[in-house]
Amino acid sequence: MHLLDVNQLSSSQITEIFTLTARLKEQKEGPLLNRKTFILFFPETSLRTRITFEKGIKELGGECILFPPETLDRREKLIDTIKYVENWADGIIVRHTDISKIEEMAKHSTIPIINAMTSDNHPCEILADLYSISEKKEKYKELVYTFVGPAGNISRSWTNIANIMNLEFNHVCSAGNELTKHSHNYKFHTELESVLKKSDVILTDSLPNQFRTQEYINKYQITLERMKLTKKHSILNPCPPFFRNEEVSEDVISSDYFVGHEFKKNLVFVQQAIILYCLFN
Repeated sequence: MHLLDVNQLSSSQITEIFTLTARLKEQKEGPLLNRKTFILFFPETSLRTRITFEKGIKELGGECILFPPETLDRREKLIDTIKYVENWADGIIVRHTDISKIEEMAKHSTIPIINAMTSDNHPCEILADLYSISEKKEKYKELVYTFVGPAGNISRSWTNIANIMNLEFNHVCSAGNELTKHSHNYKFHTELESVLKKSDVILTDSLPNQFRTQEYINKYQITLERMKLTKKHSILNPCPPFFRNEEVSEDVISSDYFVGHEFKKNLVFVQQAIILYCLFN
């Protein structure tokens, strides 16, 4: 199977991926990717996602061959690219801005295509984050999740997984920046402090240029003082790359609320689980 969007998955499938992730963390699985080869399309700027996919594949005995995503922008039809690659590879992992490129690849591919990020969504990242939250908070489905920032690939992916897992989900930003497609459990707000008081998990993403204004930052930046308004034992998980003193303040990153660095340890294991799930389902 392919993984292009978390919307493809049911809650039970996500639970199965999380169960497999836990087994991989406990090293209960052997070299399950032995003699398997994966083609990776990543830009030079990719850091966390590329490192963890390559490390995860190699630790399970697989091999990686890396190309820049621009390789997929040639005149050659994607159906022909895929049909050749299928002769030599067992799966393809793609980070490309244009999700339609990945969808076109999946349409013609008999080997798994895994979306490692597009401008539209970021399924592997959000699955890994929710898994990390589930490890830290046993009753993670009962928590209140609040994303602070403009609509984008991260907020959209969080909205989607919140719908699948029936999580209470708030989106806070300036007026006109709500997601147009959302579910019944999505609530949009323009005032931050009142939503923080009922929130357990605070989520952010790096700000597009037009939001890096002092007016926006003053109103919506997550600071230590604002985190103190949240519910007891709350956590702050900014999506990397985050920028200190833009969407999050320097002091809050140094506080016990921040879980960002710690959470990314699980990227390796969740992405291993995703690869195995796609290969064998």
